[in-house]
Amino acid sequence: MGTGDPGGAPRLTHFDEHGNAAMVDVSAKAETERVATAEALVSMRPETFALIESGGIAKGDVLGVARIAGIMAAKRTADLIPLCHPLALSRVAVDFALLPDRPAVRIEATVTLKGRTGVEMEALTAVSVAALTLYDMCKAVDRGMTIGGIRLLHKSGGKSGTYRAGDEA
Repeated sequence: MGTGDPGGAPRLTHFDEHGNAAMVDVSAKAETERVATAEALVSMRPETFALIESGGIAKGDVLGVARIAGIMAAKRTADLIPLCHPLALSRVAVDFALLPDRPAVRIEATVTLKGRTGVEMEALTAVSVAALTLYDMCKAVDRGMTIGGIRLLHKSGGKSGTYRAGDEA
């Protein structure tokens, strides 16, 4: 949210003075280093987890394909989210943590660029599509998998500064 009045009251930034959806004009913003990290969690049956861990899923390298899908999705965020700016991303990293005790796969994406707008949506899109890809590749053995916990973990750069999940309380 931005500040819409002199008192600094929060307001939504993707609406004009008439309440119409509008892309934010970022032309006057300074270019700064922007970084955002997001996560998602895919929970599954222990048997499915074991197949992912051992590389036994018939469709192939689940995590490798999900990584590429997440990277591609981050690059296409402006095509998916109507008011997002198309960005020349500097880096997209998608990583996985296998959590056998849950059983689940934690997905984390970090996106960076030097620009006038943040990359939070790109990081969130990357983990979302990576999670959907993991589901797609494993659904033949486990249609009961759940995707959840999609959230922004960290963002830095720009006028609003740094955000870390958990610091807002």
